[in-house]
Amino acid sequence: MRVTIGRRTALAAVLTAAGAVALTAAFGPASTSAWAHGPTRQKVRESIEINAAPAKVWAAMGNFQDMSWLPPVTKTEGEKGNEIGATRKLTLTGGATVDEELYKFDAAAMTYSYRITNVDVKVLPVTNYSSTLTVTPSADGKGSTLEWAGAFYRGFPNNEPPPELSDEAAVKAVKGLYQAGLESLKKKIESGS
Repeated sequence: MRVTIGRRTALAAVLTAAGAVALTAAFGPASTSAWAHGPTRQKVRESIEINAAPAKVWAAMGNFQDMSWLPPVTKTEGEKGNEIGATRKLTLTGGATVDEELYKFDAAAMTYSYRITNVDVKVLPVTNYSSTLTVTPSADGKGSTLEWAGAFYRGFPNNEPPPELSDEAAVKAVKGLYQAGLESLKKKIESGS
């Protein structure tokens, strides 16, 4: 088998290698790794078993315009209901707000997906955040499983983030939010309130 590499490809490879060698010589070996990549996409997936039929769970959380079950949310205002492109503004305890947009909604499959379009990273230390809520019958068939899965980048988009805007801080904040929300919803549904 014969492999042909064009002159431009070979020249680009030589220049890339030469650049890495020059950076290493000038700034040390750590310079090329820090220069090579920034933040990576983080993912959080939490789920909870709820002692109620899937339809009952969906009825409690399947309306994009209602986040009253999420503990820090004091008010939800929105437009367009559950239509794709619908928006909502969540007002949190303390007055901070989060703007979100619905981009997928399937009532028959009991799932919806949304993205945050505006949030102060001091409130939630993430950027490019999207998530999905899905209700399914539990494995034993006696109740439901509610899953909340999200993907996002940390709040600081460059290398060497401050601790409060790091990958770890972003994951911890989202994980805590999901766990608190799922526990609150379970309690609300199972107590009938």
